[in-house]
Amino acid sequence: QVQLVESGGGLVQAGASLRLSCAVSGRSIYAMAWFRQAPGKEREFVAAIRWSDGRIYYADYVKGRFTISRDNAKNTVFLQMRSLEAEDTAVYYCAADSPPASWPPRSYDYWGQGTQVTVSS
Repeated sequence: QVQLVESGGGLVQAGASLRLSCAVSGRSIYAMAWFRQAPGKEREFVAAIRWSDGRIYYADYVKGRFTISRDNAKNTVFLQMRSLEAEDTAVYYCAADSPPASWPPRSYDYWGQGTQVTVSS
């Protein structure tokens, strides 16, 4: 079993930056990703990173403002968010997919509890 724990969310003003972290423990994983869900909206994909080589895949709407990265030694994935807007307000979830899997993964096997990001304007 894989356990994911997100942290780093909070309340910020528009234009600010935040870095989210997700620590993973358990079995070997193929890829990790960030999703978000705003009130009244469906969950949407943000970014994914393949664990073996760091290959990255971004949603078009966040590319250029958000950066996903990993620290292999710490088994942690990050989402660096800058120039935050009110529309970025959502619960951000970390997800992991176990092998075997395709790139980018079509689905994810494990999910964290989420961390709230609120951007005021």
